[in-house]
Amino acid sequence: MKAQRISTTQPIPIDGSHGEGGGQILRSALTLSLVTGKPVQLTNIRAGRKKPGLMRQHLTAVRAAAQVSEAEMEGDQVGSRTLLFRPGTLQPGQYEFLVGTAGSGTLVLQTVLPALMLADARSEITVEGGTHNPWAPPYDFLARAYLPLLEQMGVKLSAGLARYGFYPAGGGRFSVGIEPPASALQGLQLTERGEIRQRAVTAVVAHLPQSIAKREIDQARKKLGWPADCFHILEAKNSAGPGNIVMIELHCEHVRELFTGFGRQGVRAEHVAKSAVDQVRDYLAADVPVGRHLADQLLLPLGIAAWRYGAKSRFRTLPLSRHSETHMHILRTFLDLPIQVAEEGAAVEVRIG
Repeated sequence: MKAQRISTTQPIPIDGSHGEGGGQILRSALTLSLVTGKPVQLTNIRAGRKKPGLMRQHLTAVRAAAQVSEAEMEGDQVGSRTLLFRPGTLQPGQYEFLVGTAGSGTLVLQTVLPALMLADARSEITVEGGTHNPWAPPYDFLARAYLPLLEQMGVKLSAGLARYGFYPAGGGRFSVGIEPPASALQGLQLTERGEIRQRAVTAVVAHLPQSIAKREIDQARKKLGWPADCFHILEAKNSAGPGNIVMIELHCEHVRELFTGFGRQGVRAEHVAKSAVDQVRDYLAADVPVGRHLADQLLLPLGIAAWRYGAKSRFRTLPLSRHSETHMHILRTFLDLPIQVAEEGAAVEVRIG
């Protein structure tokens, strides 16, 4: 094991109330601290939320970042609104992180994944917690849309879902293997999505009547008009609690996208399906390759590739979310990275590096 080296330089100050004022700025700051080796001092953590400060999910991300870098910390407790994080040397290896609630395990993974892409050996991350949470990218989005693009950048990845963890029960479990590139991370040029090669709508139910999924599928089929073999019902038996999600996947020539609608108590199945269908229609109408949520997820790894290896990237997407604007702010703060956003009618083009 490498000797631990803790940075003694002045920490970069980050105001957690900036932009969307949630957990995004915390996780991105942790990732970039790991990547650059620069310490960070966060204040006003999650100031824009009804319950500000570190929740269990965010604390798990903090401790995951600390574990993979043998970091020193101050303020790492539930409810804390400040955090001093001083990373040590990045340590690839096998890790297991337990959220302990239905908080998103995918967001915990995404805190350490971009950094471990730069490590000098393979890592394997296992996370227990929420896998299908309405306020975070579900595992399926990670595996089918996000990770394939990271592989185009040169990383070898493997992913497996052992157990569903729907909100509010949680209890899910998944693993991701990360093998860094032999040389350098590559940028991405995603200006056209190309031909749509495969379409699929899947309604998943766990410990709920299958009739819910059937109503969702019927509604999606009526609104989309796709062939019958595009529609599927999946009954998830390996789930700690009840849950429901509608997923619409488009496998295109240059990109895969996945759009979701989450079932909730008091919300009709038809409305859940309509929510996912509306997202697909907006995406197709904009004629862009990268959807709004995928754009948000790509900014960090593409920014790191540009900073570390000079790899330039460009992609076209829908108007940026506040999460994406927050991401760009934190990238500029840490990396002094040129990021250009040009409006193109109902779309935007983002250039990094």
